[in-house]
Amino acid sequence: MTSHSPTVEEANGTAGADAAPPLFYQTEADHHDHSSGGTMLGFWIYLMSDALIFATLFATYGVLSTSYAGGPAPSQIFDLSLVALNTAMLLISSITCGMAMIAMEQGNVRGTQLWLAITGLFGAAFIGIELYEFAELIHEGATPMRSAFLSGFFTLVGTHGLHVFSGLIWIVVMVIQLGQRGLIIENRRRLMCLSMFWHLLDVVWIGVFTFVYLLGVLR
Repeated sequence: MTSHSPTVEEANGTAGADAAPPLFYQTEADHHDHSSGGTMLGFWIYLMSDALIFATLFATYGVLSTSYAGGPAPSQIFDLSLVALNTAMLLISSITCGMAMIAMEQGNVRGTQLWLAITGLFGAAFIGIELYEFAELIHEGATPMRSAFLSGFFTLVGTHGLHVFSGLIWIVVMVIQLGQRGLIIENRRRLMCLSMFWHLLDVVWIGVFTFVYLLGVLR
């Protein structure tokens, strides 16, 4: 009885059975962030809902803006020079926020932190001026309970101020996270959301300055 020696083809076939099949495509890296698209879409939906809230507040103020109930009118209590200074603070903070995004795209962690800190300082100055304005109005007796006009004014401007304050907290958190983890994918995504949120507040404030303060003084 003769033994059968495997041919070269059979030997190659046996070896090929255990070998990995050839790959004709390249798989994505394991660290790819599959959730970024959903996160950005969800944040856009949030921004649109926030814009609807402000639109409602603008409409409410428009209805109540001439209901003085014997109290002061806008031209009697608004200080346009102070409001113009406050507007400049927020506009400049929008520019510095954009500089932070440029530093992020360049991979500059320290630069991103620096520009975020500057943005926070301008935002804090905006909040400080707004609180000073509210304190002066209340000291003069122009409280939210004085008239429907003042109720609408404090509600609209105060809601915007609360959003800016929330943005300041977000900035502080991002500066800390950048120091701990750097410009990882998650932090880049959070910075993009922060930038969109801050620019929305800038756009809303331009509407407040024009519709509430400027038209109120010229009325």
